[in-house]
Amino acid sequence: MRIGVDTGGTFTDFVVFDPASGQLSSFKARSTPHDPSAAILQGLAGLQAHAPRHIVHGSTVATNAVLERKGAKVALVNTAGFRDVLHIARQERPALYDLFADPPAPLVPRQHRLEISERIAADGGVRTPLDVAALDALIAHCQRESIEAVAICLLFSFANPAHEQAIASRFVAAGFNVSASHQILPEFREYERASTTALNAYVSPVMSRYLGKLAAALPGDHVQVMQSNGGMSSPHQAAQQAVRCILSGPAGGLVAAQAVANAAGHPRVLTFDMGGTSTDVSLINGVAQVSRNSKIGGLPVHVPMLAIHTVGSGGGSIAWQDAGGGLQVGPHSAGAEPGPAAYGRGELPTVTDANLLLGRIQPHLFFGGQMALDAERARAAFEQLGARLGLSAEACALGAVQIANAHMARALRVISVEKGHDPRDFTLLAFGGAGGLHAAELARALGAPRVLVPHYAATLSALGMLLADVVKDVSQTVMLPGDTPFPQLEQRLASLLERGHAELAAEGVPAAQMQLHPSADLRYAGQSFELNLPFTPQLLADFHQAHQQAYGYHDAAAQVQLVNLRVQAVGQTQRPTLPVYEPDGAPVEAALLGRYPVRFADAQIETPFYDAARLSVGLQFTGPAVVVRPDTTILVGPGDAAEVDAFLNLIITLGAA
Repeated sequence: MRIGVDTGGTFTDFVVFDPASGQLSSFKARSTPHDPSAAILQGLAGLQAHAPRHIVHGSTVATNAVLERKGAKVALVNTAGFRDVLHIARQERPALYDLFADPPAPLVPRQHRLEISERIAADGGVRTPLDVAALDALIAHCQRESIEAVAICLLFSFANPAHEQAIASRFVAAGFNVSASHQILPEFREYERASTTALNAYVSPVMSRYLGKLAAALPGDHVQVMQSNGGMSSPHQAAQQAVRCILSGPAGGLVAAQAVANAAGHPRVLTFDMGGTSTDVSLINGVAQVSRNSKIGGLPVHVPMLAIHTVGSGGGSIAWQDAGGGLQVGPHSAGAEPGPAAYGRGELPTVTDANLLLGRIQPHLFFGGQMALDAERARAAFEQLGARLGLSAEACALGAVQIANAHMARALRVISVEKGHDPRDFTLLAFGGAGGLHAAELARALGAPRVLVPHYAATLSALGMLLADVVKDVSQTVMLPGDTPFPQLEQRLASLLERGHAELAAEGVPAAQMQLHPSADLRYAGQSFELNLPFTPQLLADFHQAHQQAYGYHDAAAQVQLVNLRVQAVGQTQRPTLPVYEPDGAPVEAALLGRYPVRFADAQIETPFYDAARLSVGLQFTGPAVVVRPDTTILVGPGDAAEVDAFLNLIITLGAA
């Protein structure tokens, strides 16, 4: 049995695939922020399945450690003279016109940024030998200061890692958790390499403890961890290179979204994942986009990650009054504890409370009837806020929803309009527990023609864990002329191919299931950034064409630099197929749960609520309507048309009624 698990801020999601029957099923459990593994173990305990089980886990442990600054106590070893590389950074100001804006503080305080005499030249030659005798003092400092993990980032170590290897071996022998830049990110750009290595050192001990505890509690199961690149990894590798798991959960959602969109015949989608704490958005143009220049908590992370943009807007986002007397929503969230006011523990008004107050959620239908909502508590929370703002509780709730929608629409424009993509050419694919309630209004604001809400919308990230392959990314900065003979480039690439093959073999992937995808980063001489292209004999011609497409010009006579060589090693897995359903002939009235007043922007309308489980393939109906699933709710706006496709996805066409 294969089980995908996604730990969220409010709920932990499970999708179960039984290979004997070919059936997929899903359920949710309340998250346990004090110990994320507790919710996982509680959920697994309820399954009637014996070990060994194959569990793929999307974890927020690394993300939270960085965002909450609760990682390990770290020291950083630098080449003498480069102690302050983390502090100097790129000298960018977080807010251009704010004279008092502070950049994020480095993860490693200055007293723990240690220098050592050595120097590797850009060509890999040794300019200054390593001062091995000085290592004893550095180790003594780390022991005295109770340092948990050591990051090592020496100048040009990507060209020659000998000095880093020597330092790493000494610190490992002294009992420290070590992250060396030639293993984490053997690429140029000193600050980004140091930042990524320090991040890895910062989160690896936390991730290691968490995964160790989880593995000890599941001794008979095979556990794998989702990475930010959309592929799986063993717990050992995830603990060693935890920086690659920073966006573990959202990456699973993107993997499943791509599979669902392509199967449903909508390959161009804007994904919209609204959970309890945050919203993740991305763009899929047949395939998901990959970024190598991401940030987490304002700190650069230069490992391949699926391109996901996150904003602090979710079902648990708190509505509040700002210093100017205006209504604001988020980024602070009520989370799982205490949760929205309607959950019975919290007192602050949230987006979920607002949807309840507006009639878009019915208390007795929420969470399949398993979780009672306190509507009066939600009303009281908005009455208190509304009184301060001079608004009724309903007007305050409607304003909170509209402000949350504005935050999320802005995020969707960042990954579409600001990247040169027209939202009118895309379908908005909405998932996450709260996504269906906001999707139609967001699509309308963007000009997108339709919304696709998957059958497993509320647990799509967990489904993505089961659809993922094993993926390893290896790279090397080479800095070669673009016209370097191709056979010479193939020789430089050979070691990366061998490394990719070896890393897949270490994960237990059979040779017949391995695929190696080489690529190269190229730029015109003098440019600051590169374009990544498949590694072919036509590399130079392909670069000129790609530059024309990306920037509107190219110069065939200009000097080209080949900066990095890369290999993506993929180990294909046996994944479940999305089931296809047949119509059962039942009319839409057979799914009617009742009619309830729902407040929209212009009016309050008596609105039918339908049970999604009784909506058959091919059924069509018009809005306003609300579709209720056990783990999510979908709002169809007035004038919109909805249809159930063969995968039980709900397709909403805006203004088509």
